[in-house]
Amino acid sequence: MTFKHFAPIGATLALALATPAMAQQDSGKVDWTGPYVGGSFGYNWSKGDGGEHLRFDTDGDGDYDNVVTTAAGANAFSPGTCGGSARGATPASGCNGDKDAIGWMGHVGYDRQFGNIVAGIVGEAGKAYVSDSVTEYSTTPASYTMTRRIGWNANLRARLGYTTDGGVMPYITGGLAYAKVKNHFDTSNTANSFTEYDRKEDAWGYTMGGGIEAKVAQNFSIGARYLWTRYNTGDYRVDVGQGSAPATNPFIITPSGGTSINRGDKFDNQSLMATASFRF
Repeated sequence: MTFKHFAPIGATLALALATPAMAQQDSGKVDWTGPYVGGSFGYNWSKGDGGEHLRFDTDGDGDYDNVVTTAAGANAFSPGTCGGSARGATPASGCNGDKDAIGWMGHVGYDRQFGNIVAGIVGEAGKAYVSDSVTEYSTTPASYTMTRRIGWNANLRARLGYTTDGGVMPYITGGLAYAKVKNHFDTSNTANSFTEYDRKEDAWGYTMGGGIEAKVAQNFSIGARYLWTRYNTGDYRVDVGQGSAPATNPFIITPSGGTSINRGDKFDNQSLMATASFRF
């Protein structure tokens, strides 16, 4: 990410810190108690793949802990991995990076103030538009790429903050997260057959982070917040059949007579959003 991605959020945060005095009530102290609705807009990105690999089940036991080997007993996927989508059949062809993107969410929540402590709950729903790929290369040579994309996503979070009398509130937050994950498979292997299962997954997980919010009018607040989210995935798989490949094909000379491909069961994402809320 570059400075241009954070500039609008930074401007919002500067405004929030510069204008809280506008929101002071006659008593000189801002009150956060009550319901609110609003929205957020910002940037979403997935973490670096950090050594993630495709995983293989060759004995049909449902555990993706096997090595696909050639007829000679060598590792059929020794050429390596790239943390993105392949540009060709070999690592030398290069690798496309993951897609980071803007996102938006709507939210509804309720806060309760106890002295300078503010506790509340907020629910959000929106779209993230990020995608995350990983590729494995075989000795054939051929490439095998699995890609995950987030469609709709939502969360339900608790918030705990500390407010100044003027209405500036840093806070921490965390809770449950959900995403509709779409999976896709690409390969340059035209010999074997490939059958996909559970291309769309309901992914549940958790989220945590923090932010800062400021009242700029009695019924209006703006701010910025960061969230780190982990979705639990793993249902998606690709079953490899013989197709037109010879009987000595590495995917076929296995204890089960076939191979299933899967990737890791964790999908981590991060977001930085500018927020605005109307408070009742």
